[in-house]
Amino acid sequence: MAPRAKIEGLPEDVRRWLERALTGGGFSGYEALEGMLRDKGYQISKSAIHRYGQKIERRFAAIKASTEAARMLTEGAADDQDARSEAVIALVQTELFDSIINLQEASEEDLPAEDRIGLLSAAAKNIATLTRASVNLKKFQSEMRAQIAKEERERLLEEQKAKLDAMGSKGGVTEETKRAIREALGIV
Repeated sequence: MAPRAKIEGLPEDVRRWLERALTGGGFSGYEALEGMLRDKGYQISKSAIHRYGQKIERRFAAIKASTEAARMLTEGAADDQDARSEAVIALVQTELFDSIINLQEASEEDLPAEDRIGLLSAAAKNIATLTRASVNLKKFQSEMRAQIAKEERERLLEEQKAKLDAMGSKGGVTEETKRAIREALGIV
């Protein structure tokens, strides 16, 4: 079993200070943070701080990405093809993937095997539900695209019919010629 990270053993207020210092410093300056922690009476290596910083940075990036995605989703106007649902499903799938990675990285001390199996089982069930939702969404989007294409064809045919009807007998076009054009275009 891997030993528990020293940073996890820090008092809550010191750990929160470190997290704020990491985010405020753009996840850099590990040597300076090592010195500041030493001044506070804690012996934590810059490597340990860096590993912890990467973990916090991943969480920070995930939150930022989710927030940005939510903002973009709300900016959309019409959503005939349900692109918002597609984006939400993708976000949830990403989060589940990250969670599975975190479960795999967790030590036996952090998370006993039986708890890990239970969490992975729950994740698998949720992934199956998401996959069904994704398949249904793609089917819906395909049907919507077909419906939109059909409506566009019908609109274009109506335009052509109106133009033919408005044409009259200009330029020597006979009713028989117009009837042949209608038949060729599928206009009844």
